[in-house]
Amino acid sequence: MANEDINVNIADEEQSFNEQVRLRRQKLSDLQAAGKDPFDVYKVNRTHTSKEVKDNYDELENKEVTVAGRLMSKRVQGKAGFSDIHDRDGKLQLYIKIDDVGEEKLKEYKTFDLGDWISVTGTVFKTRTGEISVHIKDFELISKSLKPLPEKWHGLKDPDLRYRQRELDLITNPEVKETFIKRTKIIRAVREFLDNRGFLEVETPILSPIAGGAAARPFTTHHNALDIDMYLRIATELYLKRCIVGGLEKVYDMGKNFRNEGIDIRHNPEFTMIELYEAYADYNDMMEITENLSAYACQKVHGTTKINYQGTEIDFTPPWRRLTMVDAVKEYAGVNFEDIKSDEEAQAIAREKHLEFKKEIKDCTKADVLNALFEEYAEEHMIQPTFIMDYPVEISPLTKKKRGNAAFTERFEGFIYGRELCNAYSELNDPIVQRDRFNQQAKERELGDDEAYMIDEEFMSALETGMPPTGGLGIGIDRLIMFLTDSVSIRDVLLFPTMKPL
Repeated sequence: MANEDINVNIADEEQSFNEQVRLRRQKLSDLQAAGKDPFDVYKVNRTHTSKEVKDNYDELENKEVTVAGRLMSKRVQGKAGFSDIHDRDGKLQLYIKIDDVGEEKLKEYKTFDLGDWISVTGTVFKTRTGEISVHIKDFELISKSLKPLPEKWHGLKDPDLRYRQRELDLITNPEVKETFIKRTKIIRAVREFLDNRGFLEVETPILSPIAGGAAARPFTTHHNALDIDMYLRIATELYLKRCIVGGLEKVYDMGKNFRNEGIDIRHNPEFTMIELYEAYADYNDMMEITENLSAYACQKVHGTTKINYQGTEIDFTPPWRRLTMVDAVKEYAGVNFEDIKSDEEAQAIAREKHLEFKKEIKDCTKADVLNALFEEYAEEHMIQPTFIMDYPVEISPLTKKKRGNAAFTERFEGFIYGRELCNAYSELNDPIVQRDRFNQQAKERELGDDEAYMIDEEFMSALETGMPPTGGLGIGIDRLIMFLTDSVSIRDVLLFPTMKPL
């Protein structure tokens, strides 16, 4: 199609849209002049939702109900016709007839536009085709839609427009509404699982003087009264550990974290995380919690622990596969790190494999190379739920060393469909070793890693007071929801994702 034709079509669409807006505003003016301003309606005494009408048909047949929703289709000609309204639970068919409402009311009903909100009182019945419907006895326009819905596209399909105008996405794409209903159910299930295990939900600060608890770039803001820079939290870890020091024993915080990093199908600058900590536990206990929590949420939403994600069956049923990072690299990269004795040997492999780092290869350790090999060669193969265990100590500054092997730590990450779901440790509770680890992180920052951990002296003071052996776990809630709703992008499970300004 020539550019001239495209421009003509766009101009025609814009003119048609503007004309529809003008007509709708005129209808509103006419209603207001007649003393029927829909924006003067303050309350609707709805008795049933669409789902309640359908689920309780046997009780409600021929009984009077009041329902309400957005008018989404209207097939009314002559003296009778059908319409559909949508509420949160779904669609409900309405039937209107001149004999029941009178000529004037039917004429008024015919002026309603798609997108208008109406309330209807009538009796419940079934049509000849068996569809449960409401036979209208009275109705009221309770809000006027001044813009036409994007019906000509048969729903909103352009992804960018869908994310920017989520309200239209929810209106025109029922499956999107279902995704966000499932999101609420999943979050409720996560809380229910932990509450049933005796965990206490707590709230930790979103604004902090230190961006601690994770390796990430923070958002910076300024507190005027105190005249100090502060950071939006990148993790809740250090505050939650202080709760363990204080004797709360089993705690979790589920809420927003903020990281000033890139945006892609897996990352959004603000996202939902849950972190939990349990005294007297270790990373084995955290594996058990992860797999059972995930399976519990899956069962709650789907009625099974098996799902189909992007055409692949994923089985959340515990126990999940357990594999050390060294064994994963041996299996998928063909490199046996048990035979590598020095950083120089590891650097030679990095050059051979053309691995990339934030620092120069000559400054890389065996740990850096092992982790890079895993990410490059092994991670994509973790399709079924898998725990990758025992990370090198250099890249796990808040983790206890591996029992029997001080070069590694008791840390795992959970992977599904080649994507990281969670991160967990047997928490480091030795304040002397912790300070040494933080000092090493400071050196990493000097080498150019601006995501290396910052030292938090208030946390260090708490650790010196004494923290019992503790297991800690962080799960990306948005990613769990992506799996359980078969969503490709994190934007599909965030109501209002961060978007580049137009």
